Amino acid sequence: MMAFDSKNVLAWFIACDLLCSCLLQAYHFASSQTEGKETRFPIKALLRHRRQTCEDGTYEHEGKPCCLCGAGLKLESHCLKSIDDRQCSPCEQGEYHSQPNFQPQCDPCTSCEHPNANLEVEEPCTRARDTKCRCKKNHFCSDPGACKICQPCRECHDEGVKVPCTAKNNTVCNDKIEGGNTGTIIAIIVPILLIALLALIGLWCWRKRKSQGKTLVHQPNINMELEPLEVSDIEPHLSDIAEELGWKDMKDVAIRCGIPPARIESCELNHRGDAQEATLELLRIWVEREGSGAGRKLIQILQNSNKKRKAEKVTDILRIDCAA
Repeated sequence: MMAFDSKNVLAWFIACDLLCSCLLQAYHFASSQTEGKETRFPIKALLRHRRQTCEDGTYEHEGKPCCLCGAGLKLESHCLKSIDDRQCSPCEQGEYHSQPNFQPQCDPCTSCEHPNANLEVEEPCTRARDTKCRCKKNHFCSDPGACKICQPCRECHDEGVKVPCTAKNNTVCNDKIEGGNTGTIIAIIVPILLIALLALIGLWCWRKRKSQGKTLVHQPNINMELEPLEVSDIEPHLSDIAEELGWKDMKDVAIRCGIPPARIESCELNHRGDAQEATLELLRIWVEREGSGAGRKLIQILQNSNKKRKAEKVTDILRIDCAA
């Protein structure tokens, strides 16, 4: 007979314990894969002394805990000898359980086919999940999470769409003027624009006529005020008048009064590159030729030549002498 010392006994004990642990894990794995079926594990009786656990939690039956059935399963019978020997079976077609439970019946799947609900299936029902419905096209529901009936989307006509319709919100149309439309708006705006245009044209005509009236009234006064001017009155201002006239206008005045072209040209040649001095020399020649009525005649020539602006400037220069 073989003799065992204490070391051999301890080694055999540890080996047996490890073997039992492995067999227990294998049993739990096989049990989870065949949940709800009649299954008998050959070594179950050998492992009842080991501590047993429940993957989905427990419930209490007649004062002792039992393992819950998983999602998609229903309870057939409670546990009797051990915590996990309760019997479960899959939910039937058209039924589901989304959570672990110990209910003898599964819940019926939600239907999306209710009359006038305007719903359609988004995700079909399974044993572990209820049906998920959604609104049909061109319909919406303000509470999609618990929607029972979908409403038709609003239609925008003349005003146009501001925010399109979705499954969660209705259509938002652009703001519309109460009691009006595009034709009415045009009918209001066009007359206003025409009235404003006519008012601008009338204002422009009035200002132009007023400006012409001032010129006509002012011209006789110029002639009356300059009537007594003599050569001695214009001579002190020849330099200012020449600067205001310029060579081109002074040359035109000289030609109109009959000054020979050769003499006009000599003034230009005498002051080549200095138009101001050439204009002043030609003005002196013209004043000597015209004599006492030089000032008045210069203004008349400028007015007849449509140079009214320069005629007014020369008049202002000569008035300084009259005021003195």
